[in-house]
Amino acid sequence: MRIQQRIGRRSRVATAVAVAAVAALALAGCARDTGGGGGTAQGGQCERVAPPSVPAASAQPAPEKPRADASRLKVGLAYDIGGRGDASFNDAAAAGLDRAVAELGLQKANTREATAQQGESEDAGTTRLRQLAQGGFNPIIAVGFNYATGVSTVAKEFPQTRFAIVDDDTVQLPNVTPLVFAEEQGSFLVGVAAALKTQTCKVGFVGGVDNPLIQKFDAGYAQGATAAAPNVQVDSAYISPLGDNSGFNDATRGTEIASGQYDGGADIVFAAAGQSNQGVFAAAQTAQKKAIGVDSDQYNSPQLTQVRDVIMTSMIKRVDVAVYDYVNAVAGNTVDQLPKRFDLRNDGVGYSTSGGFVDDIRPQLEAYKAAIIAGRIQVSSTK
Repeated sequence: MRIQQRIGRRSRVATAVAVAAVAALALAGCARDTGGGGGTAQGGQCERVAPPSVPAASAQPAPEKPRADASRLKVGLAYDIGGRGDASFNDAAAAGLDRAVAELGLQKANTREATAQQGESEDAGTTRLRQLAQGGFNPIIAVGFNYATGVSTVAKEFPQTRFAIVDDDTVQLPNVTPLVFAEEQGSFLVGVAAALKTQTCKVGFVGGVDNPLIQKFDAGYAQGATAAAPNVQVDSAYISPLGDNSGFNDATRGTEIASGQYDGGADIVFAAAGQSNQGVFAAAQTAQKKAIGVDSDQYNSPQLTQVRDVIMTSMIKRVDVAVYDYVNAVAGNTVDQLPKRFDLRNDGVGYSTSGGFVDDIRPQLEAYKAAIIAGRIQVSSTK
């Protein structure tokens, strides 16, 4: 958790530095171009272009909010399948809760965590939230869009209790706060990283479930890759179809799909597949190629130590920031001041640098980040 915080703070400084360096990057980028203008790469040669230049003043991240006193709160956290320890989405939420304990005075004894189980009914999620509300926990944070029905039901039963839900903005109630993200923006940056690092001019994407949320990762990744290398090929595949959430917990299938992409010429694969990411990393290790993680800084996940050297970077979806900021806002009675969407400007998404694999291209990544913050690049959430 502290590592992620340091990355976030360093990236704010790096963004400003990168803007000043863009002019030099433009010259370097032109020198690296191999010619051509789109279509299929020939012989693994990628045409690479430099990021746009933006004024430093227009690319400044939003300032951090002052800390409130959360010592009187009782916070309930309802995880999605996998819970704390999934090395991904849920662990990011757990990191936000831990940070609130460390920095806001929230008492660990006044927190409670509960986890969804594979194959459970929708009613089970509703019951889980209701039990937290009956236990006096306020606020209650539901991690994942699968809790939408449960949040809608229980928030009506307990109108004085505050609820937040990650990855869903369909519940329109005065005591419910959506915590949603610009996943496409962070994915754009790791797409740039893949395009700048590929040796074959072909990269892959493996999504857990073919739903609108994961399609945002796919879309942003492809846009970033083609922005940095217009003729790069992006091979995209999903583990399970819309409505079948097993794709987030099927490492075997993740290995099969990623292995196919590596065998087909891709040398870097971005996985946005929950626990199935572990299967993609295993495939990368076998193929002696690279992969990109998601949600948390997966290079630093204890559960992934044996495959960490294949994790080139991770698209960090700062669920930890959203959870922490929400607890801070409830404690300070400033919930109405939370961002409508957690994006690059408010450190809601980003990329990791652990392992040093992207150190040499970090100026380019930060320049693209600055261009998105400034509005010079508009990243679409769909292809």
